[in-house]
Amino acid sequence: MRGKIIRKPEESKIKLKKVVPDTSILVSGKLSYLLEEGKMKNSEIIIPEIVMGELQAQASRMKESGFLGLEEIKKIRSLLKKNKAKLRIIGELPSHEDIMLAKSGRLDALIQKVAKNEKAVLITGDLPQALMAEAHDIPVKYFQSYKIVKKLKIEKLLTKETMSLHLKEGTYPLAKRGKPGKIDLVKIGKKKLKASDVEEFIDEIFEVARISNDAFVEFNDRGASVVQIRDMRVAIARPPFSDGLELTVVRPIVKLTLDDYKLSDKLKERLDKKAEGVLLAGSPGSGKSTFAASLAEFYLSKGKIVKTIESPKDLQVPAEVTQYGPLNNSFEKTADILLLVRPDYTIFDEIRKRKDFQVFADMRLAGIGMIGVIHASDPIDATQRFLGKIELGVIPHVIDTIVYIKDGKVAKVYKLSLVVKVPSGMTEADLARPMVEIRDFEDDKLEYEIYTYGEQTVVVPVGEEKENSLQKLAGEQIREVFRDFDPRATVEFVSDNRVLVRVDNEIIPQVIGREGKTIKKLEEEIGLSIDIEPAVKSLGKEVKGYGVSETGAFLVFRFKKKISDENVNIYVDDDYVMSATVGRKGEVKVKKKSDVGRYILRALTGKGKLKVFI
Repeated sequence: MRGKIIRKPEESKIKLKKVVPDTSILVSGKLSYLLEEGKMKNSEIIIPEIVMGELQAQASRMKESGFLGLEEIKKIRSLLKKNKAKLRIIGELPSHEDIMLAKSGRLDALIQKVAKNEKAVLITGDLPQALMAEAHDIPVKYFQSYKIVKKLKIEKLLTKETMSLHLKEGTYPLAKRGKPGKIDLVKIGKKKLKASDVEEFIDEIFEVARISNDAFVEFNDRGASVVQIRDMRVAIARPPFSDGLELTVVRPIVKLTLDDYKLSDKLKERLDKKAEGVLLAGSPGSGKSTFAASLAEFYLSKGKIVKTIESPKDLQVPAEVTQYGPLNNSFEKTADILLLVRPDYTIFDEIRKRKDFQVFADMRLAGIGMIGVIHASDPIDATQRFLGKIELGVIPHVIDTIVYIKDGKVAKVYKLSLVVKVPSGMTEADLARPMVEIRDFEDDKLEYEIYTYGEQTVVVPVGEEKENSLQKLAGEQIREVFRDFDPRATVEFVSDNRVLVRVDNEIIPQVIGREGKTIKKLEEEIGLSIDIEPAVKSLGKEVKGYGVSETGAFLVFRFKKKISDENVNIYVDDDYVMSATVGRKGEVKVKKKSDVGRYILRALTGKGKLKVFI
């Protein structure tokens, strides 16, 4: 049966005097080609409304095939007069149910029925359709929908150093040429492109994607499509998604092994034996994917099973490395399959959406070695993109190594670890907390700390600028807190763990609170000791009737009860020390080990005169 189907038109004995084309042959453009070649003189072309409806439905969903088929019908009409041919559109439009069941063969069966009733030849580029028609004794002529060519038209614009092509209607064709770190944008044509020029490239690309084993459509939605052809990633944009028809082709121009990067023996050993949560970071075009491919070969050479998760699947990896895409548009479902396959390493190219970060983390925590490719303008940015998506304490278990690629070279390598300690720039032991340390891999120098500060998760650089960075961050947060009391409050760091806040004189009692409860609560929230000072110093009336004694860890000022709940300012000589609210028992307590406490102790031992004003 299969031998009766004519695959080459010139060998067929069936005359094409009365034909019924199906959707596939219209999309392929074969019918207009036959008319142009004069092979359908005096013929009658009958297009079922079912075919028209299917093309319209595809076009309304912005499917490329719908546009191609409708354009083909326009072209056929323009060729009718020259060939003395006729065109008829007959039948009824397909129902919604027909279109929904198209994949099950409903529309194909209706098209076959039209051909049989009209006693016409069914012409198709769909082999299953041709076989089924022949089984029903319907005259059929099968055309291979596309003649495979050795080189696509788009490839003729590529040179060995061309990284990407940028073609858009109304503009000159452009190409990025060179190598990572030295790329030039060059004009490769003397004329501006027309929409028809770009369409010609797109038509051929979709034809290849339909019939070639090494080409496939990765994504096709309203106004946007992504096609992978061998090592070329083709992105197509149409109005209304874009302001004009645009075609972009991206491909790798360099294939390297890990030895070509001249890595240190220390780093090679880590990648081989310790690193199981690796992030490859860098800006677009920096060479991240090339490094990822070289890592895949490296792990293969070590006897490991390697898989990839990609969309589109454009990593240039050996055939032994299976490349997986999103299963039913979900990387989570792909991860479920991979957890059953249990590879030693999985390369995730590229991590972009929130769910991608969660999939990466889940697979790593399940025990699979993960290499993630991620866009980042700075190596630390790669870690910051995980903040808020997974718990802070989990990050070092998911990411242990960050490799930053710049201009095709390894520019920086970080290692991550989880510790519990007092943050750099703070001194009090009760401020110790869990944090992520990020160190330079080669010299083990601490460069960043990540920890929670108040309600925020902060990334603090550690080095010459650490104090300024920390103080700036803390100062802004403290000002926000005190603006509720006084919009003009100012903050000044006295030491790494103490700040001086100046507020309006009348606000001080409200800030300190009864028995100092308000200021104590603020100190606990912020994690720093806070001194309150009046914005405009005023001595007021000096208090004579008071005493100072030591009780455990405190210095206690005792006043007559008649001034309880009053605000007092304490000075040493003419220097302001602090303000406080006298408690119900007529007392003000100051920690002896605090800076203020030590200052008052020195005054009490004869190194200054202590004064209290109300």
